[in-house]
Amino acid sequence: MDEIKLKETLLQMIKEKAVMRGERTLASGKKSNFYIDGKQVTLDANGILVTGKLILSMIQGLRVDAIGGPTLGADPIAAAVALLSSQTGHPLKAFIVRKQAKDHGMQKMIEGPVLKEGDRVVMVEDVITTGGSVLVAIQEVEKLKAKVVKVICLLDRNEGASEKLAPYQYTPIFSISDLNL
Repeated sequence: MDEIKLKETLLQMIKEKAVMRGERTLASGKKSNFYIDGKQVTLDANGILVTGKLILSMIQGLRVDAIGGPTLGADPIAAAVALLSSQTGHPLKAFIVRKQAKDHGMQKMIEGPVLKEGDRVVMVEDVITTGGSVLVAIQEVEKLKAKVVKVICLLDRNEGASEKLAPYQYTPIFSISDLNL
């Protein structure tokens, strides 16, 4: 499937599986008349495959060492892209950024293969509203002196993330207007 067909398929999946009507509170604290539950797509067998293929296609040509983002939205996406990258001859490390460090074990904020100074990283997320969660995750990655070269999300709710994440080559696959809600 080419990138255009992958996008069409993914958009249809989001519309059918991820849009939840009714008032909800978003991670930003804002209220909304609908909620986009990206995990309904990224944890679906076909959805995760399409998502992984599309994002891998989007980062083709970038020199990238790792992919990850804030838990829980980024977890299946990063795993899918890393798995598919293993078949390209350039396997990527997948990682997860915790909301807070564990108080036992290694007490790490970032789980997965160790990010090293100079690693080039793509940050992913399922749905972004203001970009705050991703920005916190980026700061954790930057503490390790890795460089975030791109941020990709499945859906941007268009509430300020574009401006906040612009320095990181922010590319939402879809925006809320694509759903025609």
